[in-house]
Amino acid sequence: MAAPVALVHATKAFGGTIALKDASFELRSGEVLALLGENGAGKSTCVKLLAGVYSPTDGHVEVDGKAAAFHSPHDAQAAGISVMHQHPGLFPDLSVAENIYLGHMPRDRFGGIDNRAMLVGARKVLATVGLDVPAETRLGTLRTSEQQLVEIARALSLDARVLIMDEPTAALSQREVERLFTVVADLRLHGVAMMFVGHRMDEIFRIADRIAVLRDGRLIGVKPKAELGRAAAISMMVGREVTDLYPERRHAVGALVLEARGLSRAGGFSDINLKLHAGEVLGLGGLVGSGRTEIARALFGIDQPDAGEILIDGRQVTFTSARDAMDARIAYVSEDRMGQSLVMDFSILDNAVLPVLDKAARAGLYGTDRAIDLVSDWLKRMKLRFSGYGQPVKELSGGNQQKVVLAKWLRTEPRVLILDEPTQGIDVGTKAEVHAMIADLAAQGMAIILISSEMPELIGMCDRIVVLREGHRTAEFARGEATQEKVLEAATKTAEHADPAAREQRAAREEKKGPLDVLKRREFGLLAAMLAVAIPVTIINPRMVSAANLTAVSMDAALLVVAALAQMLVLITRNIDLSIAAVIGLSAYMAASMVQTYPGLDIGVGLATACAVGGVAGLLNGLVVTGGRIPAIVVTLASMSIFRGFNSIWAAGDQVSADEVTQAWLDMTGLKIVGVPLIVVIALVILCAGYVLLYRTAVGRELFATGSNPDGARLIGIPVDRRILMAFGMAGLLGGLCGALWASRYATIDARVALGFELTVIASAVVGGVAIRGGSGTLLGIVFGALTLLVIRNGLTLVRVDPLWLQGVYGVVILVAIGIDTLIVRRAEQARLARAR
Repeated sequence: MAAPVALVHATKAFGGTIALKDASFELRSGEVLALLGENGAGKSTCVKLLAGVYSPTDGHVEVDGKAAAFHSPHDAQAAGISVMHQHPGLFPDLSVAENIYLGHMPRDRFGGIDNRAMLVGARKVLATVGLDVPAETRLGTLRTSEQQLVEIARALSLDARVLIMDEPTAALSQREVERLFTVVADLRLHGVAMMFVGHRMDEIFRIADRIAVLRDGRLIGVKPKAELGRAAAISMMVGREVTDLYPERRHAVGALVLEARGLSRAGGFSDINLKLHAGEVLGLGGLVGSGRTEIARALFGIDQPDAGEILIDGRQVTFTSARDAMDARIAYVSEDRMGQSLVMDFSILDNAVLPVLDKAARAGLYGTDRAIDLVSDWLKRMKLRFSGYGQPVKELSGGNQQKVVLAKWLRTEPRVLILDEPTQGIDVGTKAEVHAMIADLAAQGMAIILISSEMPELIGMCDRIVVLREGHRTAEFARGEATQEKVLEAATKTAEHADPAAREQRAAREEKKGPLDVLKRREFGLLAAMLAVAIPVTIINPRMVSAANLTAVSMDAALLVVAALAQMLVLITRNIDLSIAAVIGLSAYMAASMVQTYPGLDIGVGLATACAVGGVAGLLNGLVVTGGRIPAIVVTLASMSIFRGFNSIWAAGDQVSADEVTQAWLDMTGLKIVGVPLIVVIALVILCAGYVLLYRTAVGRELFATGSNPDGARLIGIPVDRRILMAFGMAGLLGGLCGALWASRYATIDARVALGFELTVIASAVVGGVAIRGGSGTLLGIVFGALTLLVIRNGLTLVRVDPLWLQGVYGVVILVAIGIDTLIVRRAEQARLARAR
């Protein structure tokens, strides 16, 4: 019987670089094939070939013994292949359930999303992986290890017959790893073929049936686990014997360098006492969320403790920022290499020189040669594999990226070096190099704090190990006293003996939602802002609440809401459309001109012209953004001028007045239905259609996913460029429709229509909660945002404030809205950290 999936003589080249050469191996039903290799050996390339992310340059993928061509991740999923990627393709702004099912959402009989089926399925797979969180929870509120479990749940939701796991345990605690291995054992019994890519040898030899080893892009061999010892596997990986993974250290420690006394920070850790001596490696052990990273951040000045003190050489110090800690010669290597330690789009040189940038810039002028002189020695000592200092750091393997991080901080010549998971996600050979470097630095007198989730690393490298649990210190072991069993017991004993009633009460407090929670919503804040303006203005001028004024405001709001919805569609994909007002102006003038020319067709020709003009303009923007890879802000700034210029040339100074168009055209927006202006009804219908699109269809959720995590969206097969193009096209179409309604509402039209209106449109969306960073926003929010701005404008007008103040007021409102958004994000992060405990 043929293997479900196999690589056959697969080669993958990127330009002149061969990432994988002539690799062949198969994944068999009911077995786990472990794929080993140093960083850059070709493991991720194999994963992406099997996942449909890449296509082979030569050779092919076989499915059930037949050659198959995967053109996208969807093709691989259709063949029954599910992948847990090394860097999870998850979407922090979407719910856990949506993250699990995005790309294969269950549908109802009308073709929309079947939310009930999705929630039921999500709860089932969450229970399978042991993650106890509501399926409706926004993913961004979960800690890193929980998000990794969601990635595993997502892979299981596909009910695949082939499961590929690329570094699935990197962010998991020991308990969560055990849960994953239980799932793997069950899948093995059900005949699922699996591939496990990892660096932790204990896990590899525990889970694998066969082991395939890659080196420098070539397959060295595939052997049954029973025929391959650990030493032999490592030798195959690195091409040499590695006998000193944890080098022997005999030097004596020196004087006390750093001390923490009674250090506490709410939600992170409490009453922590630490002493660190010159030449000492002090380990911080504990499960994920035990407070290790939080302590490191406080010692480096990123976060400030609520109580306690930090002493350097016996003198109390206060770090208000990381710069203060750097001035005290402390360096911190974060566990989040991609998010916090590196700027992925920057070059190797630009990343390495960042902490000492002032030394590379004499008299304020940056010099590349000076920068190279500053960091080249450390990069060489790290044995960095790179093509040149200008190479983007994102093109390096994980191990080489980590070497850049280490070189960057060591160039600051620190006395105290804090290493948070320094070997996470790097291969055995590179680990040995990092361990040797740590030992060498300690021998030279550097004081080092090592945070690691790998017990052998802590025990093999540290002079002392302090164990933490839920932010509290539970034990300390000297070198030679520590064992994996003792450290694990100290890291978990509090939980085992915790009062169950207290745990239940704490969980109840976390889950309980009070009736006043609505007050925390942005929409309530906008409503309060409107009332704060409307009430005093009404007292001064009662016309504020007159029927005529309310009707006028509602009609203006209808136009603004349609335009704000257009802007929202683009913003949620992590783009922006500065040309929206120019599109409205061009569409309005073209529509009015066509109604003037063809009065017998009035409404039909006007709407068709405006929508066609807007749609074409939007698609042109989208095509340049996606095809040219040019930032949207640049493209739409240019197109704004182009559309305005074309409109001015076309109009040639003329205007279309009310007596030059038909009465039916003018009545299109002013007509009332049950006392409600037709333009308001049209806006409501458009909002309903927008709700169905964005929240009830898979395409709409993919728009949000595109903005939330573009790279992750591509990994799971979402056509990101097509979604961005669609967003611009629909935005242009809505802009065109808004132009037609504008021409009908205001009657007299010239080339200056909606001049400067783009600021109001963008403000409405941003004030309403649509994130500039993409991925989030609500329709109710943009409605309230538009109403808030219009109430402010109307109120200022009624109390006779100079209209020139309006732009300044809008600017202040935008700043306040962004400040509120930042506060919301910060509180969500604090809540996530509290959950981690």
